[in-house]
Amino acid sequence: MSAEKLYVGLMSGTSADSIDAVLVNLTATTPKLLATHSADIRGLKSEIHTLASSSENEIHRMGQLDRELGIRFAQATNELLSHENLCATDITAIGSHGQTIRHFPPTTTSEHPYSIQVGDPNTIAQLTGITTVADFRRRDIALGGHGAPLVPAFHQAVFGKTDSCRAIVNIGGVANITLLNGDTSNSPLLGYDTGPGNVLMDCWINQNLGLSYDQGGHWAAQGQVITSLLQQLLDTPYLSQPAPKSTGPELFNLSWLTKHLEQLPEVSSTDVQATLLEFTARTISDALKSHTPTASEIYCCGGGAYNTSLMLRLKTLLDPSLTSSTEHLGIPPEWVEAVAFAWLAKQTLEGKPGNEPSVTGASKASILGAIYPA
Repeated sequence: MSAEKLYVGLMSGTSADSIDAVLVNLTATTPKLLATHSADIRGLKSEIHTLASSSENEIHRMGQLDRELGIRFAQATNELLSHENLCATDITAIGSHGQTIRHFPPTTTSEHPYSIQVGDPNTIAQLTGITTVADFRRRDIALGGHGAPLVPAFHQAVFGKTDSCRAIVNIGGVANITLLNGDTSNSPLLGYDTGPGNVLMDCWINQNLGLSYDQGGHWAAQGQVITSLLQQLLDTPYLSQPAPKSTGPELFNLSWLTKHLEQLPEVSSTDVQATLLEFTARTISDALKSHTPTASEIYCCGGGAYNTSLMLRLKTLLDPSLTSSTEHLGIPPEWVEAVAFAWLAKQTLEGKPGNEPSVTGASKASILGAIYPA
């Protein structure tokens, strides 16, 4: 076991429902997913989302949440290892993305771009006894990049296929695409946030039905698309901006949606959900179709890959391209990002770049993250 390079990847996404922890063997070029664990953090969801917008006494509350999430990330790691009868010395390192609470990438209106993730890596390293790599985004931002998305480099290394144009679509709170054209020598890797993934649908169903998400897209499937609302949403300036670009709930949020709804006569809440699903599907498909060559194979990951209604709509919009999930490439959709941050930790420890300048807009490739020794 000691000769193997075992890593733990930790990820908490925009939904803030759980911490995803994965145990990955990175000895070979292709990652081998050995075990997974999900730790519920819904009790912290309100605090996370409040800090992601604005709140009173923000600095104190951020400090408290930083420590609390550090403890939760460490607990998730220790539970994962306990399930697998492993100890700290069996693990090379932990790669922790942390929980994003603010993301303000480079724009014409932001003098000093920044991205903040909480989940104190000092606490993780101390409570697990494992070297922890974290704070992956800020070095890229210091180099003029967006600090996001960071997973396309991982997609290229693990899912790329020579002489085949593939696309990986990650549908988390925000959706992003990676275009793997099979020939990086002639064109750089391309990837960016296309717009909302699940974030608007989750917010809307929570406000109206008190549910965390629309399981399988069943509620959306009961409604009809509101054409006028859809057009308003599709006219959002971000969608027509060229890459590199990144976004988040700072733009696509409930207040933003409410302003659009106020311009319309009274509409059915179910029809709004159907429109939000169509909005996500259209922004993803429009982005994929705007590039040449067109991807013949499209693989989805993230929680959105389990939204049956959304996947059916994407398959229709992207036909005749083969649309499936990353399960067919060896990694189940819900664990791809956690595996990616285990991989990014390995890149950092080996002194290798973790970002792709053509994706993030950084001035050069760079080693990412900070190392917190055990």
